[in-house]
Amino acid sequence: MDIATIIGITLALGSILGGQILEGGHVGSIMQLTAFIIVIGGTIGAVCIQNPLSVVLRGVSMLKLGIMDPKHDNKGTITTIIDLANVSRKQGLLALEGKLKDIHDPFFRKGVQLIVDGTDPKVVHEILEIDVEGQEEEGVTAAKVWEAAGGYAPTVGIIGAVLGLIHVMENLADPSKLGGGIAVAFVATVYGIGAANLFFLPLANKIKFKLKEEAASRTMIIMGLVGLAQGENPRLLQEKLEGYLPESQRTKEEKK
Repeated sequence: MDIATIIGITLALGSILGGQILEGGHVGSIMQLTAFIIVIGGTIGAVCIQNPLSVVLRGVSMLKLGIMDPKHDNKGTITTIIDLANVSRKQGLLALEGKLKDIHDPFFRKGVQLIVDGTDPKVVHEILEIDVEGQEEEGVTAAKVWEAAGGYAPTVGIIGAVLGLIHVMENLADPSKLGGGIAVAFVATVYGIGAANLFFLPLANKIKFKLKEEAASRTMIIMGLVGLAQGENPRLLQEKLEGYLPESQRTKEEKK
């Protein structure tokens, strides 16, 4: 789980509900099913109108990326690349075929397979780079589903508020029905603005951030595989790839 996301959602909702209680209000007063249906249903409908169904479903599937915390073991990947470089240096590139079964990342394995097949390093770079760009673009398009939801939700909340006020105006002669209409009017606005700014928009940005992290990790793999195919010195290749790591993870030279 992405701890920051969980903490953020908990803190945001807890602050709002806690503030409501501290002001002497009741949590139940902002729990309006009608307002929820108007805002969430209207927002989903608007998003579906804007995007093809396949994009909407992809956006929903990307929710997992925003909530979970996929780990990119870049240091471990560098170690694997250097091990492969040492093998190829001693036994030739064809010897890497026996190592394919130990590589679980499909993208990494595809690159090694291209090298084993004798593909020109420049072509390897082009093929893998197209893969990275395509997957990142597809992911960003899916993230924009949540951005769209963040744009529509406040407006749909205003629509809910207007509907609530219409209900109030229709029942001016019956004071017992005024409270419910006013509650729906204000709560719908809260739901729309809250959903957009506390969930939809932050989630879209979190997904984009993680997509960039994944793209950077794969770019590192590309650089490593191209260096491997070109027969670069493993030590120099390691130094080049460690430039992608945080300072704390880089190999430290022992002082003499």
